[in-house]
Amino acid sequence: MNILIIGDVVGSPGRGILKKALPVVFERHEVDYCIANAENAAGGFGVTKDVCDELLDAGIDCLTSGNHIWDKKEIVGVVDLIPQLLRPLNYPDGQPGRGDHVGKGKRSGIPVATLNLSCRVFMHGSIDDPFRMGSEAVKRLRKEARIVIVDVHGEASSEKTALGHHFDGEVAAVVGTHTHVPTCDHRILPKGTAYCTDLGMTGPYDSVIGVEKDAVLQRFLTGMRTRFETAKGDPRFAAAVVSADPETGLARSIERMLLTADDLKKL
Repeated sequence: MNILIIGDVVGSPGRGILKKALPVVFERHEVDYCIANAENAAGGFGVTKDVCDELLDAGIDCLTSGNHIWDKKEIVGVVDLIPQLLRPLNYPDGQPGRGDHVGKGKRSGIPVATLNLSCRVFMHGSIDDPFRMGSEAVKRLRKEARIVIVDVHGEASSEKTALGHHFDGEVAAVVGTHTHVPTCDHRILPKGTAYCTDLGMTGPYDSVIGVEKDAVLQRFLTGMRTRFETAKGDPRFAAAVVSADPETGLARSIERMLLTADDLKKL
């Protein structure tokens, strides 16, 4: 079973390249299930119901998120009406939404569980232990789906790597999001779990992690706050395809991709 996992979708450039890429990648890799991190999909900060609908209509089966999930206040009132949209499971009690979802493959009908966790190192807010809460959730989800995919949304590579080893042999894949910078350490861990520290950004790469360069440079150079706008240039599609064994729930392979519009034309 081939599962496509897409890194942080940033603004309209990210949504645009995503919609161009999905038909090509779905066919080329015989994708059965698709997950994308959507916390920056609306204007580069946050997500809205309309954007969720757009992404789901494009063929995505589950949307993960992270620290920007509540940036667009309108999502607070509707997140419970969108079961495919997740916020990190280990956020404080009392927040709306959910941290996991079970769907079915488009081709096979095989159940796939997605678990969204937030890391804690260098991350803001009152965040519960992703190791303990994640383990409890995986045990519960494995009763519904042999294949479990974990999105660990975090800043520190060490923490994401530790979570990968913590879940090794228990889930099909642990993939990192949040930094918008793709890492090339994709591999199968010793006990059979696919891992990548960060999938990277699906969005504009002529930027500073998705934001117009000049505004960021001015903030670094002067220390003055500047208005951040989502950049537009050089949109790229960042993702990984994990081939998972429905019997064991573990990974057979992981292939990372970072595709420009010209790359897509050649495929």
